[in-house]
Amino acid sequence: MAHAVQNDLEDVELERCERRIGYVFKDKALLSSALTHASGAHHRLASNERLEFLGDAILGAVVCELLYVQYPDYLEGDLTKIKSVVVSRQTCAKISEALGLQEFLILGKGMSAHPSVPPSLLADVFESLAAAIYLDGGDPAVREFIIRFIGPEIELAAAGELGGNYKSLLQQMAQRENGSTPTYQLLDEKGPDHSKCFKVAAQIGRTRYQAAWGRNKKEAEQRAARNALAELNHDSVPFPSD
Repeated sequence: MAHAVQNDLEDVELERCERRIGYVFKDKALLSSALTHASGAHHRLASNERLEFLGDAILGAVVCELLYVQYPDYLEGDLTKIKSVVVSRQTCAKISEALGLQEFLILGKGMSAHPSVPPSLLADVFESLAAAIYLDGGDPAVREFIIRFIGPEIELAAAGELGGNYKSLLQQMAQRENGSTPTYQLLDEKGPDHSKCFKVAAQIGRTRYQAAWGRNKKEAEQRAARNALAELNHDSVPFPSD
């Protein structure tokens, strides 16, 4: 009877975990394995270590493809910088913690006595879940899972790693396509001296792109470069000036 009650409790916990991650497993044993740390497994092969190995590769592949498609003008070095942040142990641990996955980890007595779960375990479980979802639901399921939780991290990493780099990207593109260097035209400024705003447009050859306002000339130039990149890619400009 006690064993049946324990199984019911485990099922309830697995269902709670499924709701958190937004995926329902056909094979619940895969989810259970993904949540089992080596310290809580009767044998290391029953832990999430093998799933973590597979999940690491799946995560890397999906993120690389997302970056390749989302940032067509970024060079290999820029893409590598973003990827290294996005698939890092810190990012995976951060997502696991935000999802509260520490509540569902199956740990040995020594580990479960600790007041907080080490970040390395939280990183492992995110990768293990990616592999478990892939094995259970295939490529579309794991892709949806990764996009849902890693997608926002890609934007954050791109802004952090390359947020000040739009001028550099525009220069690379202009030199590659036109053999010329962009220039930046100050078109207008407004406001009192202590809080001026500046309106700047990027120009390549004779083509001037849509201007952008910024709180200083540096910000205005970066925004103007981003507008120019958007126009060159036939996207809507992120900083319309009118």
